[in-house]
Amino acid sequence: MQKGFARPGYFFIDSKGIIREKFFEARYRERLTGNSIVAKLFPELGEEVTETVEAPHLQLALEQSDRSGVPGTRITLSAEVRLPPDVHVYAPGAQGYKPIKLVIDPMPEMELKPAIYPQSKTLFLPVIKERVPVFDGTFRISQDVKVSSGMEFAASLGKDGKTFTIAGKLEYQACDETKCYLPASIPVKWQLQVFPLDRTRAPVDIRHK
Repeated sequence: MQKGFARPGYFFIDSKGIIREKFFEARYRERLTGNSIVAKLFPELGEEVTETVEAPHLQLALEQSDRSGVPGTRITLSAEVRLPPDVHVYAPGAQGYKPIKLVIDPMPEMELKPAIYPQSKTLFLPVIKERVPVFDGTFRISQDVKVSSGMEFAASLGKDGKTFTIAGKLEYQACDETKCYLPASIPVKWQLQVFPLDRTRAPVDIRHK
């Protein structure tokens, strides 16, 4: 049934005309937004801060590529972590410590893609002669969320759409040069307004024949 359908996608072309990145979805009903593409290529430009959270030993800025979408829209949620000097948190893969982890609560209306973490650094602990992966300074954890494209969900939006709260938590353990603090968990949330699809047909004189 999809024969002849246009397949939406994006190419990122540099100033020399060379294609550097391409973004296409396997299903025609899944659509990355322009903002989500910019967020992947240039995170500092493509995401909007929606909330700032003060937490033990760090500051957290919650960001999202889009505040609204339609069924099939794929947006990017991010948590930008800012650590004080000489403070670090453990990266995924650390053994014996609580690694930082972004956990978003499952929702039937949303499909969660795997979270993406930055490249970690290796910290040498001379007292115990151990090397562990860590994050320090400012870094960003991002996760894509796809709005359901199911017909039942689309029908439930009505004419004006609905606003959904995407909630979860950030788990981590912070340490400085002399001690490690108890593991902490702080709540996070984003809001997304989902509108119904515009199914208005094109004027007769410009329809494909």
